[in-house]
Amino acid sequence: MSDEKDRKFPRTRLRAEVKLSHPKVGDQHSHTRDISEGGAFIMAEGIVLPEIGDVVEVQVQGLPGEDAPVVRMRVVRIDKEGIALEFLESEHS
Repeated sequence: MSDEKDRKFPRTRLRAEVKLSHPKVGDQHSHTRDISEGGAFIMAEGIVLPEIGDVVEVQVQGLPGEDAPVVRMRVVRIDKEGIALEFLESEHS
């Protein structure tokens, strides 16, 4: 049973290496499973998970050129595979 048609933003499967940072869990490296205009799902393999509602900083790793921007995201769901994150509105917009 898929809820994909009921989603606000369609998901795109994408594996991107990321660094997830949070004061309680430190800097951790993992990868995305998918992304959408509203957020991303990060795999939980070998990382300590923050809690639902926590705000984390995520940065894509390994891109050519300059470092990718650091993006603030909120944990909205945790399951056995990983964590669902939503993008936060820019504090400067």
